[in-house]
Amino acid sequence: MRLVRFGEKGKEKPGLEKYGRIVDLKKQFQDIPDIGREFFEQGWVDKLRDCKDAGETMDVRLGPPITNPSKIICLGKNYAEHAKEGGMSVPSAPLLFCKTPNTVNGPTDPVLMPAHSGQVDWEVELAVVIGKKGKRISRKNALDHVAGLMILNDVSGREAQFGDKQWFRGKSFDTFAPMGPALVTLDEVEDINNIKLEALVNGEVMQQGNTSDLIFDIPTIIEYISQDITLEAGDVISTGTPSGVGIFRDPPIVLNAGDTVICRIKGIGELENVFVAE
Repeated sequence: MRLVRFGEKGKEKPGLEKYGRIVDLKKQFQDIPDIGREFFEQGWVDKLRDCKDAGETMDVRLGPPITNPSKIICLGKNYAEHAKEGGMSVPSAPLLFCKTPNTVNGPTDPVLMPAHSGQVDWEVELAVVIGKKGKRISRKNALDHVAGLMILNDVSGREAQFGDKQWFRGKSFDTFAPMGPALVTLDEVEDINNIKLEALVNGEVMQQGNTSDLIFDIPTIIEYISQDITLEAGDVISTGTPSGVGIFRDPPIVLNAGDTVICRIKGIGELENVFVAE
């Protein structure tokens, strides 16, 4: 199942994507909530499995696949090759940081270049959306709490990130988390431990990776986070980026207004965002 939200920004409606067509779920189910905490808590993923509507062709904007996540939890240095390219040691436990909700952005929406902080960089990532609330979730049961997967570009303001000597501000500028294009349920994914990712800047391939290179896999991440942090339905966990980011190149490459970044993950789709001056 491929869950989407479509329509004008701020007025998106829940939908299903089927072979390039969209099912308007509000037409089928008038009481369906937007795709977020209530949607998952009310069991709509299971309710929609028998939806036979073939959908319709729509020339419409796709928004972020979820609305109002209570948390966007990210991992640093979670691909072995990425840690190596930055001259960093491999962490002994998952390295966590957060992006704030103002970063949430659609799969084709513009990304705003911050006016007062430079060195903007790209990071293609596989993101997990939590479908069932939990605390102290065991690794064995972790995937039972996952609603699905999507792409997230963990856009990073490196000047702020490294200048502040902590990551909060540089990761949380407005629009810095394009996500989507759909929330893909796990039954659509052949092997979560063997998924290809890539990022292109202005048509040039910059990142190519595979989740087989993850230092901490998805069940381990969920178990670790939920030890003392309750995961709510609709929360996002972005699992880290492979090697090939701009700041660690020689010489470094950073984004400029007018640049286009495409993030692709096999079986999920792609994000295509233009970076624009604020």
